[in-house]
Amino acid sequence: MFQAGLPHFAVGPIVKGFGRGSRELRIPTANYPDEVVQNLPKEIATGVYCGFASVNKEEVHKMVMSIGWNPFYENSQKTMETHIMHNFQDDFYGAELRVVMLGYLRPEKKFNSVDDLIAEIRADIDAADALLNDSKFSVYRTNCFFTEDDNDQQKSTEGVQKTRRRGLCNHVESCILS
Repeated sequence: MFQAGLPHFAVGPIVKGFGRGSRELRIPTANYPDEVVQNLPKEIATGVYCGFASVNKEEVHKMVMSIGWNPFYENSQKTMETHIMHNFQDDFYGAELRVVMLGYLRPEKKFNSVDDLIAEIRADIDAADALLNDSKFSVYRTNCFFTEDDNDQQKSTEGVQKTRRRGLCNHVESCILS
């Protein structure tokens, strides 16, 4: 469940992905731009993770995230696709997505069918839901990372927002930022 590089905090704008999450899988995802994906530490392996997420510093929800090349679709580009475990009414492209990755659920897999992929994602969501109910994770759900003011952020030239480490992890011993 725990692995090197975790917890990992990431922040950046939500960009359009391949459009498969909502349309084909009926499991919508919020996607990070390439700049955020490229800044992942080397110790963060491809696979499925769980943790917490917030859009525009609003309510914090449980999430599952796929990091990698999505072998079923044979992607040529590595992605970070976050499924926030909440029913949102609207799309939020361009909004700020903040996540903390806390646990590694499984490696990437190639599935025989879309139905098999959907069933595995549903199982990942159930596993994350149960795991994140553990009281040891509550400190992350309420971490100041999800609510800090814009004055505590710096913007990179690529437009990807990064957060300074200083003052961010008052409640956690180790954190790594994208």
